[in-house]
Amino acid sequence: MSSDASLLGLFLANYEDFRRRLRRRLRSDDLADDVMQETYLRVEKLAMPDGHATHPTSYLFRMALNMAADHHRAQGRLLTGEEVDELLHAVDDVIEPSAVLAAQQDIAALSLALDALTRRQRDILVAARVDELPQADIAARHGISVRMVGKELKKALETCATKTGRRSYQRFGPGARETS
Repeated sequence: MSSDASLLGLFLANYEDFRRRLRRRLRSDDLADDVMQETYLRVEKLAMPDGHATHPTSYLFRMALNMAADHHRAQGRLLTGEEVDELLHAVDDVIEPSAVLAAQQDIAALSLALDALTRRQRDILVAARVDELPQADIAARHGISVRMVGKELKKALETCATKTGRRSYQRFGPGARETS
């Protein structure tokens, strides 16, 4: 969906679904109706360049959620921290099949990458990145120096990056967090 007319058509085709989801999130029929009307007016005037939204349905629903937040601000009512968090970080009810497939492929690639590590590298990687243990604690656990922990962690990250086709971001050296 890249043309303005197709976005409007997509919005209209999903109108009742969006309205139902908004009613559930906002807990108000009137507010959901107001937000849907404002969103319709914005989509109708929208000039979106080609390729702007990868997932146009999610993009349109996110637009409606943003309109709900704008509506609350316009009414002079302050949202609670919980309401803001719900609106801004709400997980879309519909997960795109392509996103599910991509996530499954990422998990499979990561599993293969972890299998390519030595047992100590895997243990150090998990301790540092999942358990967020300080390198000194990891060194004591494995009976090695902190410097060796850093080297093993760096090797593990590089191996995982290579095997998954991702870029490795190093958190070592000046300004690095103490917990690695």
